[in-house]
Amino acid sequence: MRVIGGIARGRRLTAFQGDNIRPTTDRVREALFSILTSRLGSLEGSAVLDLFAGSGALGIEALSRGAAKACFVDRARQSISTIRKNLELCGLDDRAELLQSESLTALNGILRERAFDLVFMDPPYGKHSVAGLLDPIGKASLLTERGVVVVETGRQDDVPQVASGLQCFDQRRYGSTLLSFYDRICHES
Repeated sequence: MRVIGGIARGRRLTAFQGDNIRPTTDRVREALFSILTSRLGSLEGSAVLDLFAGSGALGIEALSRGAAKACFVDRARQSISTIRKNLELCGLDDRAELLQSESLTALNGILRERAFDLVFMDPPYGKHSVAGLLDPIGKASLLTERGVVVVETGRQDDVPQVASGLQCFDQRRYGSTLLSFYDRICHES
């Protein structure tokens, strides 16, 4: 697993083994960031939230491509340690915050008063309600006006088209992986 683009391009990231560990493949990350660049243009100056962060590969890729800051959330101590090492390896640790917490707990608590341009959500396949995770993001307005939420799930997982003020504007399948892209629903007056 390596950083695909930006200032840390080519750096190999550390991952660890575990039953629920399923790093986003280089191919899927490359496609994901191509879609984001097409939609948002540059990630320069963006605020990023990486939920169920694992190795931190998605947030680190965003930082490498110009995001101003990233908050990484994972409940596992081993994940937080791995993310810290990967950030140091890439020289990006000064723009990162690490929270050891359940993602839903963080969304309903410490993160409630913040706004992010980009939210990555990669829960263990089949174990979390995507609608339940999107709910606090939409209700608390954690997403900026131009913001995008990217949800990585298994192809068989139930993924809503609309959830708490967020709408799915694109979905892409890569093998057993489904990427769903959400933005805020705009209400016309």
